[in-house]
Amino acid sequence: MARTTGYKKVAALFAAVSVASMGLVACSSGGEAPAPESDGGAEAPAEAITIQYLHRLPDGEGMVPVSDIVARWNAENPEIQVEAVKFDGASAEMIKKLETDVKANNAPCLAQIGYGEVPEMFSKGLVEDVAAEAEKYKANYSGAYGQMQVGDAVVGLPQDTGPLVYFYDEAAFNELGIEVPTTVDELKAAAKTAAEQGKYILDFEPDETAYQLSALAAAAGDTWYSAENDAWKVTTAGDGAKVVADFWQEMIDSGAALTHERWGDAYANALASGELVGNIGPAWEAGFMLDGVVPEGEEGTWKVALLPVFGSEPMTGPDGGSGVAVMKGCEYPAEAMKFNDWFNTQTEDLATQGLVVAALGEVSTPEKVKTQFGGQDVFAELAKANETLNPNFGYIPGFSAVGAKMNEVAGNVVAGNGKIMDIFTAAQEESINTLKSLNLPVAE
Repeated sequence: MARTTGYKKVAALFAAVSVASMGLVACSSGGEAPAPESDGGAEAPAEAITIQYLHRLPDGEGMVPVSDIVARWNAENPEIQVEAVKFDGASAEMIKKLETDVKANNAPCLAQIGYGEVPEMFSKGLVEDVAAEAEKYKANYSGAYGQMQVGDAVVGLPQDTGPLVYFYDEAAFNELGIEVPTTVDELKAAAKTAAEQGKYILDFEPDETAYQLSALAAAAGDTWYSAENDAWKVTTAGDGAKVVADFWQEMIDSGAALTHERWGDAYANALASGELVGNIGPAWEAGFMLDGVVPEGEEGTWKVALLPVFGSEPMTGPDGGSGVAVMKGCEYPAEAMKFNDWFNTQTEDLATQGLVVAALGEVSTPEKVKTQFGGQDVFAELAKANETLNPNFGYIPGFSAVGAKMNEVAGNVVAGNGKIMDIFTAAQEESINTLKSLNLPVAE
């Protein structure tokens, strides 16, 4: 996702200030003396080297295993061997592990990190600037390349994207007598009609609030973080946020939306039982969301459509997505980036992992997904969503703290203690406090 000139200017400023204030230094992966800043390349050794890649890809049934993809690389590149290691915990747990490993001089060379975590990891000195190497591969990627940038620095390459889309059960919609909504007003009306018949086409997810609400605000045209006189300008409660807040408040107050946590049993049961027959979600859910709904070997009736229009034009926002970064202290950044590009351009294999790949080129919808979605070319529709991502929406260093606060307030709202708009105002306050805690300038 491209950044504006002002955004890049501020990003460069925070990087210089925060890295210096944290006092973190580069660490070598072998426990030796700290390695100097990479200029993007290191002389390849005469003998084979081994690069470790830490990831969180699902490796589920019917997917091409990461180990098989990497084995192909290793067979073709005997001088650069890669060891893929799967991390089974949550994203936040993996980030904590990486920070600990960098400080202990034993971090992997490559690691999968979410786009929302890139600024924070760079500001803490946990990743390398490999801009010179990344430039060699830039033409292979979509606008998501910008999500791996912090100012003029580039910390790796994008792997997948997470534009918000709309999932719905076409057969259930036909029975309910509702059309696929294309605007926010149509979505409201359809949700109320469905609820009157005991069905739901929306779920407000308190455990996914941080990224979903920020993405919906982006879809409505908001830019949360921008530049003003070399300082961060925070606007998380703008016009788009108000549209989103009014929408969800009306849906909850009218009983037209469920309020189940996305990763809880209640959500899974509502989906499997046919109570929940539609929902807003990130594109990457297409790879697995119907595993408990459509029996193996049967054809499903669900479809995917572009997100209904929340603003003045068709647009969506980023809910998730990740890249592969070169961790601080990687001894061979040039070789790591060579593999990084190769791996992230294995589009057909990565698509089986449920990823909406960031690399350019056509991707065939995996057979399992195509069957579950009634023969639809799902990934072609997701590619259209990629093209409508808000180009000016990015994150600040420390967004993890902002997200945690948003989820906390969302839980209170679902419990009846507050309004949806409180989540956006909490994001405003927490964003400013977080930036100040990192000694970064804030325009107020």
